Amino acid sequence: MTPSNSYLAVFTGSKTRPRSTAWNALTEPQRRAREHEGIAAWQAWSEQHRGAIVAMGGPLGKTKRVDPERARDITNQLAAFTVVRAQSLDAAARMFAKHPHFTIFPGDAVEVMPILPIPGT
Repeated sequence: MTPSNSYLAVFTGSKTRPRSTAWNALTEPQRRAREHEGIAAWQAWSEQHRGAIVAMGGPLGKTKRVDPERARDITNQLAAFTVVRAQSLDAAARMFAKHPHFTIFPGDAVEVMPILPIPGT
């Protein structure tokens, strides 16, 4: 993997947005059905892009923010990540158009950014 063609995709979501509120208002059977549909769609997306996926990544859990004074629990909008390879940032971003994260699941967006080389290496 060379940094020049590798991209980090960060899936974001907020528990307070209307999409999450609507998701949480579903009945348990409705939510399970949507989850099943979403997982199948995510697997289909993964299969479609399997040649470009460097690291499937996965869901992200609770977050600790560590600074010079302490480590503490925080809340952010980071939900999951994936690393892909593409010819350009635009090509990498296009992979996530109509992704199940926000077409089926209540996710807000996917933020895609290049993985840059470490300076001096």
